[in-house]
Amino acid sequence: MTRSWRVTGVAFVLVGLLAAACGNTDEAGGGGGGDGGGTELSGSVLGDGSSTVFPITQAVAEEFTAENPNVKVSIGVSGTGGGFEKFCAGETDIQDASRPIESDEQAVCEENGIEYVELQIALDGLSVVANPANDWADCLTVDQLKAIWEPKSTIDNWSEIPDASFPDRPLTLYGAGTDSGTFDYFTDAIVGEEGASRSDYTASEDDNVLVQGVAGDENALGYFGYAYYAQNADKLKLIAVDGGEGCVSPDPTTINDGSYTPLSRPLFVYVKRASLAKPEVVAFMDFLMETAPALVEEVGFVDVDDATYQAEVAEWESFKAEGA
Repeated sequence: MTRSWRVTGVAFVLVGLLAAACGNTDEAGGGGGGDGGGTELSGSVLGDGSSTVFPITQAVAEEFTAENPNVKVSIGVSGTGGGFEKFCAGETDIQDASRPIESDEQAVCEENGIEYVELQIALDGLSVVANPANDWADCLTVDQLKAIWEPKSTIDNWSEIPDASFPDRPLTLYGAGTDSGTFDYFTDAIVGEEGASRSDYTASEDDNVLVQGVAGDENALGYFGYAYYAQNADKLKLIAVDGGEGCVSPDPTTINDGSYTPLSRPLFVYVKRASLAKPEVVAFMDFLMETAPALVEEVGFVDVDDATYQAEVAEWESFKAEGA
């Protein structure tokens, strides 16, 4: 089992080399759109997992299928935990994840004979957001966020948030569902224990549901991945977070330089070894690695440094060379 979790800086990439999908049809089942005289690529690629990572792999899938129309790429959004259940059961080829695979999930994969490679493809700035009508809250401390979200919390009014002078208004909460890696990361970073959270909030593994909820509720406070804020900035208000060094908002600079703490996190794609026997999966991953950097800004992420880029390229190439 090959794993490579490297967090170098706090930035984002989808990494790659020139792909079997885009040229040499003698490798991994042909390539491109079948116009080079080789065998036209066909088959299916099945992925699932994190809704945070979904915009990345979905953008790549759209470009890939435009060149390879006989390959069906399906990417689900069951959340990181829900996705790993499918991945470790052998049901999917690739797994989007907003946290590293956990020990119990590793054990299930091992029990089922599922070998994989872990590729860091992004770093995200998990974003705390409110409705644009909110003109009273611009920054919250980690302690305030903990007081709001910890399991014993009964705070249901903005005026009840400690060490603040917010108005007497209902507080309605929106956040990640329990199958989401975002839920795992947020609770660990803010509450201090993974999975520890109040349950009386609107929860979803689909970040678009949370965006819509916050955008339609003047009293809302929520959290999800930065790309979903960036794509919906006209509908949302970004709340800065004070992690002990003053109020900092996530943006490409603060995510890149590490100053947005403690809510910066790595994002991953996992690939099942057995799926290397499917030429279309190898071609898709090669294509992802080649083309994704050009799609990064479109989906609201930030490139990683060159060292991380090269390390993940080498990791994928080594895993691919070992074969299924």
